[in-house]
Amino acid sequence: MARRYDCADEVDRGHGLREAAAAVRRGDLVVLPTDTVYGIGADAFTVNAVADLLAAKGRGRGVPSPVLVGSPTTLHGLVTDFSESAWELVDAFWPGALTLVARHQPSLTWDLGETRGTVAVRMPLHPVALELLKDVGPMAVSSANLTGQPAPQTCDAAREMLGDSVAVYLDGGPTPDNVPSTIVAVTGEVPVLLRAGAVSEEELRKVVPDLESPH
Repeated sequence: MARRYDCADEVDRGHGLREAAAAVRRGDLVVLPTDTVYGIGADAFTVNAVADLLAAKGRGRGVPSPVLVGSPTTLHGLVTDFSESAWELVDAFWPGALTLVARHQPSLTWDLGETRGTVAVRMPLHPVALELLKDVGPMAVSSANLTGQPAPQTCDAAREMLGDSVAVYLDGGPTPDNVPSTIVAVTGEVPVLLRAGAVSEEELRKVVPDLESPH
């Protein structure tokens, strides 16, 4: 039976974060608030848990799960060939709604789906998410919806879709916006805008003027 914790209540928040951390460590799924929408998350390095995450969403391996981190320094153990431009984007927009697609360390024993050697990574600007991430480390996190359904802005909306496939729901109230994160690829010499989102192209160009856009 899934358990829900009200993170507006200090005591409930403490209990919820401890329960969520324990769930992640044993390979179960949790729902957590972020600065964009609610996410469904699992330990990034537990292969079965990531497979369960994709199954809960009804998503195939062809759309791999992004990874959320609690600190920019975590990147050192996750990515390789990270350019100066990439670090400038991290400095400017993390924590926040910018996802970076980078080459992951070839030695990592994870299976996020068919990533072709890359990982989409982000540090969210949400206190509940950051507290959990700093406790358990990198998590595979995707929007907490069934594939094809709207991404949820409330814990209740996530629970209606995902039910008991999730062990712990952390309710942080409505998310501030439902605009998804902006996605930029930093796998080459020049950053490439893959998806426009909460961080505008204009804002990105102030940091990386040579940004390539698809249009």
